[in-house]
Amino acid sequence: HEAILNLNFKWTAEFEGISVHNFSEKILEQVVHFHVMKLSGGFFLWVGSAPVLSNLAVSMSSRYDSMPLSTLVMGDPSNTAPNSLAQRLAKKTKKQVFVSYSLPMTDSSLSLLVENRIKKELELHPEHF
Repeated sequence: HEAILNLNFKWTAEFEGISVHNFSEKILEQVVHFHVMKLSGGFFLWVGSAPVLSNLAVSMSSRYDSMPLSTLVMGDPSNTAPNSLAQRLAKKTKKQVFVSYSLPMTDSSLSLLVENRIKKELELHPEHF
């Protein structure tokens, strides 16, 4: 009975280790929402203007390469935004990063401004990543 109680405590402690942080910004006349779930050893970042999970990429550092490994878990492989953003954030934070990037790929300046906003949030609130 004590082992079960101990197991439940560990699970609860790990589950409570997940924290959620949301922020929004108007970028190029479009409201962009950011949702961060801090995980043990990494984080999940969703970026979008509507509640859609259209893709998911994951990236993590490798001891064999200076550039983190990255792969698209789901979504259109021709959209490289989630992969490249996950890779750059993994390199910057040295953490495992999951990214879902659900914004139209029509404006490259939007992507740059979105990434700059994420980096600003990382600097202001590193505890959420």
